[in-house]
Parts: sequence; C-alpha cells; structure tokens
Amino acid sequence: MKLSIGFSPCPNDTFIFDALVNKKIDAGNIEFEVVMEDVETLNKMAVQGKLDITKISYGVLSKVLPNYKVLDAGGALGKGVGPLLVSKSQIPLEKIQDCIIAIPGINTTAHLLFAMAFPNAKKKNFMVFSSIENAVSSGLVDCGVIIHENRFTYAEKGLHKIIDLGEYWEQETQCPIPLGGIVMNRKFDDLTMKNTNTLIQKSLAFSQKNYPNLSEFVINNAQEMQPEIMRKHIELYVNEFSQQLGKVGRQAVFQLLETANILHPEPVTGSFEIFQSL
Repeated sequence: MKLSIGFSPCPNDTFIFDALVNKKIDAGNIEFEVVMEDVETLNKMAVQGKLDITKISYGVLSKVLPNYKVLDAGGALGKGVGPLLVSKSQIPLEKIQDCIIAIPGINTTAHLLFAMAFPNAKKKNFMVFSSIENAVSSGLVDCGVIIHENRFTYAEKGLHKIIDLGEYWEQETQCPIPLGGIVMNRKFDDLTMKNTNTLIQKSLAFSQKNYPNLSEFVINNAQEMQPEIMRKHIELYVNEFSQQLGKVGRQAVFQLLETANILHPEPVTGSFEIFQSL
C-alpha cells in the first residue's frame, strides 16, 4: 500500500518522520510518498482532501474534519511553544488594532491565537512564515506573528517582543497550546490508522534514541539553519505530546475548536469523530 504523507521541512517534522519515510524502521507493506511544503500550503491541501496523511495547523482543523481524523502521534503541542508578536520598536497593546500585521497564513493556529488576543485587528498581511522577520525589519508591516525557528532569531535582528500569544492562550484557557497535528483521511479503516500511528511513534522513538545527533534528512531540509538552532527547535516542539496526545492534549484540541468556532463561525454539516480510535 502506498500512502501520500505531507509535512514541513522544519526540524521538528523531519526529526519525527525521518525514520518512517527513509525506511530506517520496518513499515511492513506500506510505502510513503512524501510531499514537503510549508504548513499553510499543507493546510490548503488538507481542506481539499488531497493527501492521505498530513501535518496541519490545528487552526484549520474544523475545515478538514469532514475528510480527516487526528492521529494521536506526530504533532506539536505543549506549553511555552506559542507564536510571538514582534515589532521593530515597542508598540502599546492598545495600538495593535491599528497596525498592519504580518500573519503566517490565514488557516494557521498562529492566526487563531492572534485573533483571540486582538479581535479588533483587521489590517492583516498573510505571508509565508519565513518572510515575516524581514517584513517587520524592513517596515513593510508594523509588526508580525513569528513561529518556528524565528522565535530564536528575532532578537538578533533587533526586533522586540510585544506579547507571547502562547502565554496568552495558556492564561485564558489553562490548556497547553495545540499548534499542529497529524491527520489521516477517513477513507482508511481504524486498523490502518492505528498501524500508521504506531509507525509514527516508532519513527519518533528512533530519532530520539539517536539524539542529539542530527540526521542528514533533518540538516538538509533545515534551510541553512545552525545545528544549535535545529536542536532548540526540536527540543521546543517535540515532546511527550508528540508521542501521544493523551487526555490533556485532546482536551486542548477541543478547546481550540471551541475558540475557533467563536471567532470564526463556520458550521460544518454533520457530526464528526475528531480523533482516531485508540
């Protein structure tokens, strides 16, 4: 059986899926066809139901539930891992609603968390996450929401943190932050989903066993990132929730769906089981 699988070139994703897609573990009769794109492109592909398995932003989950279920492993969820709002000079919180803000994609969790904190901010410029630091530095936008490795580099570029949107979420909900998850098309039966989830867990365990060594797959896809930044990235976004969402993780996802429904009501016809069967 051949399954298409989508994930980003970011170190946390390549770290998790390296052993799986590069046949470092036994996947039985399953072969994986890799589609590597930034997460907003993957979000759009998921809305269209194009891939069998894919990484998504949890911010787009409500739109993809008719076609997908959330797998228990492989995602990014935790505390202290949220997006940051940064600017070239300090901006008072009450002035943010008047600013032009760069956002890493309309369907991203980062956009949802920003909208939760600043519901009246409307001047949004959606762009690829890796372009946001430069957009802020050059004055193209007043401020920007940064994610991934940019959390570790913005200060070096003379930018200032206005607010940690992840901390805001945690204070308001008492839940860890569901950033991104792995979903699988509903056309597959429960056993196939369980087997795929187990393979993702084994792939992650393989990489963890060899850490802090970084594989060529991680390094070659990290866009010239320094090794210490790659490791910080992995250590921030890969944790116990990446191995298994568990009760706490699932509750956080439910909370995010409720928040999304309040901020951007987009009713989905029908009732859908969100998670794979355990």
